[in-house]
Amino acid sequence: MNKLKNYVLLALMASFGGASAQQNPVIKGWYADPEGIIYNNKYWLFPTYSAPYEKQVFFDAFSSKDMASWTKHARVLDTAAIKWAKEAMWAPSVIEKEGKYYLFFSANDVHEGEVGGIGVSVADRPEGPYKDLIGKPLINQIINGAQPIDQFVFKDKDNSYYMFYGGWRHCNVVRLNADFTDIVPFADGSLYKEVTPEAYVEGPFMFIRNNKYYFMWSEGGWGGPHYKVAYAISDSPLGPFRRIGTVLEQDELVATGAGHHSVIQVPNQDKYFIVYHRRPLGKTGANERETCIDSMTFDQNGHINPIKMTFSGVTHVLD
Repeated sequence: MNKLKNYVLLALMASFGGASAQQNPVIKGWYADPEGIIYNNKYWLFPTYSAPYEKQVFFDAFSSKDMASWTKHARVLDTAAIKWAKEAMWAPSVIEKEGKYYLFFSANDVHEGEVGGIGVSVADRPEGPYKDLIGKPLINQIINGAQPIDQFVFKDKDNSYYMFYGGWRHCNVVRLNADFTDIVPFADGSLYKEVTPEAYVEGPFMFIRNNKYYFMWSEGGWGGPHYKVAYAISDSPLGPFRRIGTVLEQDELVATGAGHHSVIQVPNQDKYFIVYHRRPLGKTGANERETCIDSMTFDQNGHINPIKMTFSGVTHVLD
């Protein structure tokens, strides 16, 4: 059988036979760049609405108690609330601080001299509605060759907040101030530090496990089949980050273009899930991307095991 027939057969098997029904993709429609997080004892997904730029002008969110049944929260943020975002918004990064919910985003596919870049919005509830926090981009400039897109906000063990970001094969990290309205200098007085690892393209993400900093990113072209995820491990959130290897990539029996991910850890457990997008076999459109969740495990040395994409997906109920 050819690859497309294999895809259909495996999907049918997952849906009608075996121990578990099909869960992947977890939500209906074309969605990409998903950020997963736990808010108020629920799983939440904040993805990009995957469409041509002129239509990619809003964010939907999704919530679940068990990762199996998802509730859609439509248009939690759109360009009507962000007056400077004219072309598109994508790659949300979300975090809660002191009872407020913040949604960072990329807008306008900015180039030097243009208005756009990384914005930040705020709401009183995870489902919004979100409003523009500062009325302008938080980062608009091209620094160290990094296009200001694909931001990820990271809370360190000492309650410092960092933001990793960057396209065009460069990654910067900055420190955020207490109310996320600006960036503040590092101890050496610099505002931007480049932390680009080998083969980095875009989509940075970080988490802590056993006091080690796991830095992850996407490689390859987002519109093609060879998109993939790689990682490094460091003793510091500022690196250095030396590439260890690829952990997520296309599977000829499942999907292509697997990347731009996030990671959810179950609270107080050594249990992790990877939230990512992929392109179904037989689909070649750049925006034909769907959001999926699979398990992420580690070997005895703390390295991430290669991630197996599945149709069955995962389920987990938060207590």
